[in-house]
Formats: sequence, C-alpha cells, structure tokens
Amino acid sequence: MSIKETNDKIAQGVTTGFQKIEDGVVGGYKKIEDGVVGSFTKIEDKFVGKFLTHEGETVAEAKERLAAEQKKREEAAKNE
Repeated sequence: MSIKETNDKIAQGVTTGFQKIEDGVVGGYKKIEDGVVGSFTKIEDKFVGKFLTHEGETVAEAKERLAAEQKKREEAAKNE
C-alpha cells in the first residue's frame, strides 16, 4: 500500500466519522427545535383561543385577523 492510498484511507475515515457526528448533532438539534416550536405553537393557540378570538371565530381566523391588524398598525406608524 502506497502513502497516497494510506492517506486516502485515513481521509475517508476522518470524513466518514465527521459526517456521522455532524448527522447526530444536527438530528438532535432538529428534534429539540421541533419540540420547542411545537410546544410554543400549542401555548400560542391556547392563548389566542382563550383571550383573542371573537364570537364564533376559529384560532386560525383570529391569527389571520391579528396579523392583518398588526400590518395596518405598522404601515400607519411608517407613514407618520
């Protein structure tokens, strides 16, 4: 086995090891992120449902209405 072949084999081993570590770290982060975002969304939906919906309005409709109202306020503030 030549030095070049040995170096290539070592480089392949290092690259493979790094890729496995990277995949594990990224996968773990994604699971944590999904859990946090999912929990936040549940809390947000409950808050909107309890305090910000109008009579007969769904949570999704309330969120759309609130986003539109916020956009109007931002545009009004920008124009002042």
